[in-house]
Amino acid sequence: MRLASTVALGVIVIDQASKFLVVHVMGLDQRLAIDVLPPLLNFRMAWNEGVNFGLFANGADFTRWFLIAVAVAISAWVWIWVRKGKTSAMAKVSAGLLIGGALGNVIDRVLYGAVADFLNMSCCGMRNPFSFNVADVGVFLGALGLVLFTGRQNTP
Repeated sequence: MRLASTVALGVIVIDQASKFLVVHVMGLDQRLAIDVLPPLLNFRMAWNEGVNFGLFANGADFTRWFLIAVAVAISAWVWIWVRKGKTSAMAKVSAGLLIGGALGNVIDRVLYGAVADFLNMSCCGMRNPFSFNVADVGVFLGALGLVLFTGRQNTP
């Protein structure tokens, strides 16, 4: 499980460092918008109190701690599942991505009460109104990888 741990720690470090740099050093929390390579890459500040796309964002402290508990529980379950099973290196990398991303967002919820989302990408004349962060990418790629790289070892 050293591989999954290393990947998870890497995601957490990159996620938290990018958030600190963009939100605090570059002042996105005050400026709210920074065009980097428009329209492909922009920084747009969004404090997400809910889950994806702001679902369940009602500002209640209960929701914050509930989402923290769910993320920690899922991370623990994935860790145990991958550790106990005969999994490939890619499954371990995927688990590390998912766990690191989930815990990166947990750190935000504990520190700020919400997740700091700032990456915004648009293309081809379509404007994307949503922002995300490195942890979100880790969760998405990790979940996708677990679907692709786990399951029955011997299929007919």
